[in-house]
Amino acid sequence: MSFIKRKENRKSLFVWTKHSQVKMRQYMLSESRVKRVIRNPKRVEEGIAPKTLASMQKAGSKKHPYEIWVMYQLVSERGRRIKVISAWKYPGITKPGDPIPIPPDIFEEIIKDLEI
Repeated sequence: MSFIKRKENRKSLFVWTKHSQVKMRQYMLSESRVKRVIRNPKRVEEGIAPKTLASMQKAGSKKHPYEIWVMYQLVSERGRRIKVISAWKYPGITKPGDPIPIPPDIFEEIIKDLEI
C-alpha cells in the first residue's frame, strides 16, 4: 500500500493531519477505508478532543473481531470539510457508551499536539 503525497486542494472534502497519515500507515488503513468509516459508521461517539467526533466500524471475523476507529472534526461552519485527526484499529469489541478505546501512544500524541 502506498500513499501518494499530493497538494491539498482547497475544494477537497477531507483534510489529513500528519498524525492521521502516520497512523494509517501503522495500522495499514487506506484513505478510502477511513472515508468509508466516516461516511457509514456503525456507531458515532464524542471524541476526546474538543469539538471532535469518533466513528467506528466493525471489521475482522467472528473468531478475530476488531474495530476501526476514526477521530475527526467538522471544520467549516456548514460541516463541508472534515479534518481527520487520527485512525486506529482496536482489537475486540467495545460497548456503546463506554469511553473511546484509544491506545496510550495515540492519546499522548493527540494531547501533545493540542497543547501546541
